[in-house]
Amino acid sequence: METVQVSLELPRSIFSALRQDPAGFVVEMRLAAAVKWYEMRRISQAKAAEIAGLPRGEFLTALARFGVSPFQYGADEIVAEVAGD
Repeated sequence: METVQVSLELPRSIFSALRQDPAGFVVEMRLAAAVKWYEMRRISQAKAAEIAGLPRGEFLTALARFGVSPFQYGADEIVAEVAGD
């Protein structure tokens, strides 16, 4: 897998406010971004897990921690699909 390194400049105070070191912050930021993009239906579970740097099963557990459903279809969409609309 080819990778690209991305660099961010952040105020040092962010790390103390979040009670994380820079490495922990990066891990949490990748997970938060992946969860949000998944929630917005911009990426699949598999791609979100890859962005988060987690196996898919662990990503599903993280979704629960963030209160995000692992299902990208809402109830109305499921009913419409079953009804053949």
